[in-house]
Amino acid sequence: MATARLDYVAPWWTYWLHNFPHFNFFFQTVDSTFKPEEASYQQSLIILACVGAVGLGVSLLVLAVYLVCLCCCRRDIDEDTKRPDTCCVTWVAVITGLIICSAVGVGFYGNSETNDGVYQMNYSLYNANRTLGNINNLVAGSLGNVETGLKQHLERLDEIFSTRPDYLQALRFMQLMVNNVIRELTVLPDINKTNFDLTAIADQTAFIEYYRWLIYLLLLILDLVICLAMCLGMAKHSQYLLITIMGFVILSLILSWASLGVDTATAVGISDFCVSPDKFIVNHTKDFLSADVAHYYLFCSPNLPNPFQQSLTTCQRSLTTMQIQIQGLLQFSVRVFPTAERDLLGIQRLLNSTEFSLHKLTALLDCRGLHKDYLDALMGVCYDGVEGLLYLSLFSLLAACALSAMLCVIFRVWTLMGSREKEYDDIDEEDPFNPQAHRISYNPRRSNTHSFCSYTTSLGSQASLHPPPQSTSSVTSPPEYMNQSMLFGGTPRYENVPLIGRGSPPPSLRDPFKAP
Repeated sequence: MATARLDYVAPWWTYWLHNFPHFNFFFQTVDSTFKPEEASYQQSLIILACVGAVGLGVSLLVLAVYLVCLCCCRRDIDEDTKRPDTCCVTWVAVITGLIICSAVGVGFYGNSETNDGVYQMNYSLYNANRTLGNINNLVAGSLGNVETGLKQHLERLDEIFSTRPDYLQALRFMQLMVNNVIRELTVLPDINKTNFDLTAIADQTAFIEYYRWLIYLLLLILDLVICLAMCLGMAKHSQYLLITIMGFVILSLILSWASLGVDTATAVGISDFCVSPDKFIVNHTKDFLSADVAHYYLFCSPNLPNPFQQSLTTCQRSLTTMQIQIQGLLQFSVRVFPTAERDLLGIQRLLNSTEFSLHKLTALLDCRGLHKDYLDALMGVCYDGVEGLLYLSLFSLLAACALSAMLCVIFRVWTLMGSREKEYDDIDEEDPFNPQAHRISYNPRRSNTHSFCSYTTSLGSQASLHPPPQSTSSVTSPPEYMNQSMLFGGTPRYENVPLIGRGSPPPSLRDPFKAP
């Protein structure tokens, strides 16, 4: 039953990335064909990677301009409330945090997609490597059986049948068949180099992918920690925490722009390969594979003949002919030459094992198995891999922009915190209406003496003036100013509170040490 042939069609985003302009260091247009060994093509990818450096420079320039404007053109603080308007800063911080969280979600998805694509490609490469290794083993085993085992048995039989020309003629014919098998097996391509190249590519790709995945995972976690620490720093109004966050934000900003440049250059390079992978593979395997063999496995079209079919058919016919000759010699020569039976049976066993290996070799050399591995590798790297890189590029871009805005928020929050401290510093410590004056400049001996005099003078003055009687509620509960004084950590001192509601004497009787 015929199976449907699978075809590879490059996704649209690879064509979009393939059409990106390619320039060398002299800003000359370079062919976008995938040629990693050429210096001009390498320079074009380096130019694309510099996009991240340009973005980082623009971000730092914008931050510098904002910082200068913030220092030179600070908003005036409302003199009535002495509290700056932080609503705008809060909303910008919230929006920035939401953008970073969304970018982190996109980054996790892109990191997973890229890892899945690379894993699928490596799995296909290792699978193709096993197939090629089995082909190598079968060819080497068949050649060993024919060149060593069959020739030794034929040489001994030649000595045994030296007196029978008819048997010697059969041995000469079998020797001719052995030479045919050796010649056809030797025609098969030497895939030892291909086996080594696939293993090296898969191992190196797996090594790079592991560290790439780990670095992106740490970067994503760092962005989440920055968001949480930013919320905590704004809630606690901690300048030390904001300084620490600022350092990590700058580090993450640099890493985000760097990852954007690397992802862009990598995605464009892989897309250049994915647009025309067959041409690249044919050009790089022409040293040990002919063009018809490469096209047979790359396209696996029913219209393309199997380049090994003729060699395999010749080997199969030669083995079948030798089987017939051995059957005849076993039937007629053993009765005359009993010592020849062991060699004839040994040849028969070698022919059976070689024929079995030839059947397995025919199945392995069919294009469908290797072509499926080839398509799976392309699907992994060109679909999941490039798509994941695009999502990672989007994450890097969103994170870089959001982190730049977060730095602006941190600068503004720092300014607001500095303004608040300046307001506290401007309060007069000698102001008797300041509830913190007692805690700032409190001298126990001086204050106790002064309070006692003031207290007794106040009592005397109040007794001489016969103040109106107080109500029951004012006697049983302390006045409001006493509660306020105790609330701010001091004792209910009459000289540090307003004169409202105290029944204060006239100014002439307030100070007993003042001359009338």
